[in-house]
Amino acid sequence: MNRLFRGLAAIAAGTALFSGTLAAGQAVAAPARAGLQKALDDAVAAGAPGAYAAVLDQDGGWYGRSGVGDVTTGGAPDPRGRFRAGSITKSVVATAVLQLAGEGEVGLDDRVQDRLPGLLPYTEPITVRQLLQHTSGIPATDRWNSLPEIDTTRWRHQSPDETIRLGTEGKPLAFPPGQGMVYSNTNYAVLGKLVEKLTGDELNSVLQRRVLDKAGMRDSSLPYRYPHVHHAAARGYERLYGPDAPLTDVTDYEMSRFWGSGNLISTADDLNRFYGAVFTGRLFPAAQLAEMRKTVPSGVPAVDSGLGVMRLRLPQGCAAPEAWGFNGSVPGYNTWSMRTSDGARQITVGVTTNLTSETARSAVLRAMFAEFCG
Repeated sequence: MNRLFRGLAAIAAGTALFSGTLAAGQAVAAPARAGLQKALDDAVAAGAPGAYAAVLDQDGGWYGRSGVGDVTTGGAPDPRGRFRAGSITKSVVATAVLQLAGEGEVGLDDRVQDRLPGLLPYTEPITVRQLLQHTSGIPATDRWNSLPEIDTTRWRHQSPDETIRLGTEGKPLAFPPGQGMVYSNTNYAVLGKLVEKLTGDELNSVLQRRVLDKAGMRDSSLPYRYPHVHHAAARGYERLYGPDAPLTDVTDYEMSRFWGSGNLISTADDLNRFYGAVFTGRLFPAAQLAEMRKTVPSGVPAVDSGLGVMRLRLPQGCAAPEAWGFNGSVPGYNTWSMRTSDGARQITVGVTTNLTSETARSAVLRAMFAEFCG
């Protein structure tokens, strides 16, 4: 079970978090978000240099922030600025695949070995759907061997083919395809190659044209190798050389290893726009949306895995029975972007440390639940 699901399980188990009720239609004035603002402040107290959030509901919008955007210059985070959205990239890639499926270019139950012969070393048939849902059996792999390596390898280029080779060569499937669920970035590297073959274009260009532009994500991009984040919401940090060592600024990073799985740079507003467009059916036909929302258990209570999205079943007394979206986790940034099933509430919330602070990751989850559950 990866870090994302471990953290979510810990939060979901904290029933005291859900003791209040947040009525739908509550005003967006500052007092209505006191719990969310406290959660952002708690994230900073837990060790994140900065935290930020953007909320949408039927009454309008709200922005919150806490801490600093740059530990050397100070200044508050900008909740409308850009950040690395990590694995939320997977939702973008899944959207493109579902568009192509709706156009008859690929079937969700097509065998990957037939579409991309020789790419994978496995004889067991793996389908496009299984890649999207992390039920392929392709194992999860460690992204770095040590925390300092996060810093020392930041400029190393890694091609998609190398990413797939490192994720599969000499590594047997974790289970027969379709008979389990293991979250693996390699699944989405393979899907990226599939999108390129079907369209005859580079993945970044396809996703920009088919998804980001159509969803109105005007401040988002998929830079592949470009290492900088311009007009950042805040800079991202990790404590890579020990718990008492200074923070390392990891904002500038050559993220090619996350080409199809975590390369997106976005904003809180754009991610809210994106999931709004996805779940109102503006990016692909209703039949493909229904496929996206078919889920399997993730192994964590209350969390189910769809096609490039997750469903979080909320406890009784929350604003809705469930929320849909995804989490992004890369060096320096942890992000959640979720939308209630009725579309009445949507939040994107992030903190500027991730891999080296379990308490900061828990705090950003609490901020999300504070919005949905009071």
